[in-house]
Amino acid sequence: MSAETITTSQAADIARDAETMPRSRREELDNVVIDDLDLLGIALLAGPANVIMQLALPAVGYGVYESKVHSGNLFKNPTKRTRTTLTYLAVAATGSPEMRKAYRQAVNKSHAYVRSSEASPVKYNAFDPKLQLWVAACLYRGWEDMQRIYGDPAKITEEAYQQGAVMGTTLQMPRDMWPATRVDFEAYWQSTIAAIEIDDTIREHLLAIVRLDFAYPAIRLLGRWYSEAMTIGFLPPEFQEKMRIAPTPAQRRFFAAHNAVARQLIKVLPKPLREFPFNLLLADLNWRRRTGRPLV
Repeated sequence: MSAETITTSQAADIARDAETMPRSRREELDNVVIDDLDLLGIALLAGPANVIMQLALPAVGYGVYESKVHSGNLFKNPTKRTRTTLTYLAVAATGSPEMRKAYRQAVNKSHAYVRSSEASPVKYNAFDPKLQLWVAACLYRGWEDMQRIYGDPAKITEEAYQQGAVMGTTLQMPRDMWPATRVDFEAYWQSTIAAIEIDDTIREHLLAIVRLDFAYPAIRLLGRWYSEAMTIGFLPPEFQEKMRIAPTPAQRRFFAAHNAVARQLIKVLPKPLREFPFNLLLADLNWRRRTGRPLV
């Protein structure tokens, strides 16, 4: 079954089947809540870099690039795509069991259409737990980087790592697929990166994200240099190398100065501002559920 021929009825069947995939320990996992959210808002600055890390894996990259779900396409609906992606992060980290289940079901309906066709350079399926593991691993590594840059590296503990699994288990990744320890995670991380090759098609797609080509013209004009400096700055060296990009000396100085100011700012901001816009997105999600509006 290809992404080009899948029907609405078939998509519904696929989404329904996905709900029953990893049933073991689902209730336990849905009750995991990450309670340290002080860096949640500032983490948005590293969002584009994290997206590049996720899409660097060819099956994930082509799954997004070729997706027929145009309503969730960043370049066609940037506002909606940003809202749904950030809402997923908020729900996975802090949502109630009922909220996670509702959002999982909504995401499944969209993911059912994200399947490779015979013409695709690589095979992919949005329900593939191996791909969800990689995306969850990127999100967790991004959290570690935020702690090292803006927070407290002492918070990077084994317990915090185990909580990070919720980024994948909120969808279809079985809990036992998450590397058992941080040492195992590092081995998985390094071996996966070593095997990644970014072709010209996906590279250009990712560079378009760095350049803000998806944004409204005024935002693109005013924010491109800032986006490039911050995205390349947050991007780990091995991904910079694979993307064949590097910060200029001016961008390096700006990135360092920006982060020094941000570290001090985080210390004095009230909690609601530190968690913005994720707290607002959770309120929006609750409103959508109450009023019967689409969640994604």
